[in-house]
Amino acid sequence: MARPIWSGVLTFGLVTLPVALYTATEDHTVHFHQLQRGTSDRIRNKRVNERTGKEVDTDGIVKGYELGDGQYVVVEPEELEEIAPGRSKVIDVAGFVDLHRVEPVYFDRTYYVGPRGEEYAKVYELMRAALERSDKAGIATLTMRGKEYLTALRAQPRVLVLHTLHWADEVRDPADVVDVLPDPRTKAGDKELRTAEQLIDALTIDWDPGEYHDTYEERVKQLVAAKQKGEEVVGEPEPPEATNVIDLMEALSRSVEQSRSRKRGSAGRKQPAGQKQRAEQKAAAAGRKQTTERKPATRRKRSSERKPATGRKHAEDLASLSKAELYERASAAGVPGRSKMTREQLVEALDRQGAAA
Repeated sequence: MARPIWSGVLTFGLVTLPVALYTATEDHTVHFHQLQRGTSDRIRNKRVNERTGKEVDTDGIVKGYELGDGQYVVVEPEELEEIAPGRSKVIDVAGFVDLHRVEPVYFDRTYYVGPRGEEYAKVYELMRAALERSDKAGIATLTMRGKEYLTALRAQPRVLVLHTLHWADEVRDPADVVDVLPDPRTKAGDKELRTAEQLIDALTIDWDPGEYHDTYEERVKQLVAAKQKGEEVVGEPEPPEATNVIDLMEALSRSVEQSRSRKRGSAGRKQPAGQKQRAEQKAAAAGRKQTTERKPATRRKRSSERKPATGRKHAEDLASLSKAELYERASAAGVPGRSKMTREQLVEALDRQGAAA
């Protein structure tokens, strides 16, 4: 098991929970050593006294705050520890905010939060479940490794997660950084905007991080292997040219059609076995219904008696569709807010529209 990088207590209200932090991510980047060109000699970094040129051990190094003209105030590590806020190892939750209100630009690093013992598991799970149901994040401060952090505590399935956040004065104003930003008076055309929204709907997918991987890292490994064998290295193609404003509408429309065609093709090729079986059962049921309708009816049903069955069949038909197929129907029907809906919500929305029609 991994060792915690920090341990202390998490407090919210009058509840205190002993916890530990664990690193949530790991680095898989391909690392290189620095060599002197033309040799296999390693290049090393050393701590050197710039006046004497002699190397200095870590124990002989202190922190100094420059006052100017070569004058420094020397500060010992113990002195920094003594004045550090949160010396008592406390993550004190000051309050809770809606998770979607925290802009992604503020997030820095992620840590798993675990209880420091089985006896704290019940309190821990209560906190996790409450945060998950409320979809909120606890805002707190934390002192770790001689630095104070603003943090956000939120719930994932089975575990609490703590994100260190940038302070407000660390986040740059985009107007001070980006050379060209649209004028506030610039407005997108209604037609182009609607088509762009259709493209977003057509490209909307379920979030599955397992479907993505670091292709650049793979290319680096292939480069190293090719050079080791003395093979030629083939570079990647240049990026495509920028879309001209005049051709924007055509590019958007073609993108929408291309995305929808791709989804229809993938839905046909990757139809799950259970869905395929339901479709076959549906077709068989439709065949039986046609045979039954050819027979003389002994009594003609009133319309009020037929509607519930039609509604049930409509819902059953929708339930047999994949989420991609439901998105297509919702887009064609103009269902508002469809891009944010789950599969079940799409079924309900389309069923309501069918009943209204």
